[in-house]
Amino acid sequence: MIRQSRPADVERLEQTMPTGPSRFHEARYGRQADGLSTFLVAEIDGVLVGCGEVLWAGAKEPAVRERIPDCPEINGLAVAPGRQSQGIGTALVRAAEALAAERGHHRVGLGVDDHNPRAAALYARLGYTDPNCRYVDHYSYVDEAGTRHEVADPCRFLVKDLGR
Repeated sequence: MIRQSRPADVERLEQTMPTGPSRFHEARYGRQADGLSTFLVAEIDGVLVGCGEVLWAGAKEPAVRERIPDCPEINGLAVAPGRQSQGIGTALVRAAEALAAERGHHRVGLGVDDHNPRAAALYARLGYTDPNCRYVDHYSYVDEAGTRHEVADPCRFLVKDLGR
């Protein structure tokens, strides 16, 4: 079942998909509470097994937002270890697409890391196309030792027409 996250889900997600000191689930829930996003969770038999966020203001990266305006971004899509290839990612993407359509958006996008061909194949199967929008995804995380790491991953932004 895919649903909007609730406050108690933050700690439950940390149990199945830990983000450590970075507390990414907490930040995503905070954006949802502020009305900036919708943070979706996938639950099977009472266990949270996936999540993803829809950023309503558009792509996280400013260069993508400028190039492809008025396009909500599905971001942070994740499936718990050992739960891949069970349709969870597909269900999360479809739920995000339905929310975007309900809000009157005619398209939705997402980024895919150049080193993640499995995700790229999934998105292609779901109808996402490449408008030739390359960018570098910048983010940071804090490891268990408290060290902050800056990351810059080369990516492509993919877009799907929602047929509105």
